[in-house]
Amino acid sequence: MDLGIKGKRAIVCAASKGLGFGCAEALAEAGVDLVINARSEGPLQEAAEKLRAHGVEVTAVAADISTEEGRAAVLKAAGEVDILVNNAGGPPPGMWSDWDREDFIKALDSNMLAPIAMMKACLPAMMDKGWGRVVNITSQSVKAPIAVLGLSNSARAGLTGYVAGTSRQVAPKGVTINNLQPGIHATDRAVSLDNGVASQQGISAEEAKAQRCETIPARRYGTAAEFGATCAFLCSQHAGFIVGQNILLDGGAVNSTM
Repeated sequence: MDLGIKGKRAIVCAASKGLGFGCAEALAEAGVDLVINARSEGPLQEAAEKLRAHGVEVTAVAADISTEEGRAAVLKAAGEVDILVNNAGGPPPGMWSDWDREDFIKALDSNMLAPIAMMKACLPAMMDKGWGRVVNITSQSVKAPIAVLGLSNSARAGLTGYVAGTSRQVAPKGVTINNLQPGIHATDRAVSLDNGVASQQGISAEEAKAQRCETIPARRYGTAAEFGATCAFLCSQHAGFIVGQNILLDGGAVNSTM
């Protein structure tokens, strides 16, 4: 399917690996020029080289998107964009008694306030042009909270509430904002979570992964490529009537009618 976005320009945050890279690659395959961001210069440049193989322009900006300085660097390099993909690694797992105010502030900065700031910076130009796409990568924990991910539950739920209202305010101008809620995918984040379970239960990481796969009706972890394909569709000309939605990509793990 022709997504109709060849020649568009996108910012993809946290794009050096994992789900962010999957989204960037799917957009590159559709002919979208990219400004990609991550904190580590080496892996980011490696990702940029892979993406350039698709024949698109790729600008790599190593910066911490959770900081005002980092966002300013990315936005300066990007100029006006048609597509924004917000993404950031989730905060560490733990128990309710582990977290203090500073832990919540860090989670909010990365997973709520940074994407809001990026939207505020990019939405006006999109609205002026009468076309734009924003996709926020959140988590299945927004739909079904995960106790040990309380920091993520809180921050991402706040972002979801913001998008629910804002998406409907900008839709008349041809701009859509939607959220993708990943379940477990085969990324470094999954490895970290599996290692945590393995340590707690005294089992191997492979056994921890097998246990988790048994809780997923698809009986496997998702892939960055299929996640990216969904993101690219939401950014396409075909998705203009999808507004303010939270789309689960979890292999059926969340048992819910709605």
